[in-house]
Amino acid sequence: MSEVEEKPRRRQARGERRVTQLLEAAASVFCTSGYRAASTNAIAREAGVSPGTLYQFFPNKEAIAVELGGRLIQQMQQAHGLVFTPENAALPLSEMIDRIVDPFIDFNCANPAFLALIKGPDTPGKVTDEHDQLHASLLERVDRLIELRAPLLSAADRARIAEIAFAMFKTGLELVVAQEDAEQDAYIKELKGLLYRYLAPYVGTESRPPLGHH
Repeated sequence: MSEVEEKPRRRQARGERRVTQLLEAAASVFCTSGYRAASTNAIAREAGVSPGTLYQFFPNKEAIAVELGGRLIQQMQQAHGLVFTPENAALPLSEMIDRIVDPFIDFNCANPAFLALIKGPDTPGKVTDEHDQLHASLLERVDRLIELRAPLLSAADRARIAEIAFAMFKTGLELVVAQEDAEQDAYIKELKGLLYRYLAPYVGTESRPPLGHH
């Protein structure tokens, strides 16, 4: 590679690192202050850069939120694609809940800005639209999981059960993320117990033959 080609690449790599630095700072500010109260000056201060440096990469707070929200939603999509599988649907109910719930709890505990951003009253529309699409996709996968375990349920019953179970999980998740250490573990146990007791009468508690087996 010639020196002429190398310099733009180095600049691009530096730019990507700076963007990541600014998004991490924004995530911290959104968590502590909320989206509405957050400012570009506070984000720049958290990142240890001048407001002028921030504006080289983002024109305003909304653009930062859209980029951060988009990246977090993409990561969440990648995570949920790995857990809603026929193999997990065939597990005993308690193990199935562990396999599906744990990655979402881990993600949200590691990225508290995700919930802070989604819940904000002034969150940019692009972020809420993308989240609505993610929500619909997750709900569809929960419905499919229930169908694999309880194929005799009607489509209407399945949709209702999926929606209630998902609503339980989302509410419980907010409580879990707000806790720390041993108390957080206790809340996770309660949330999983709630899901188990709700789903057991509909989908059973024992393992199921994997899809395609009889």
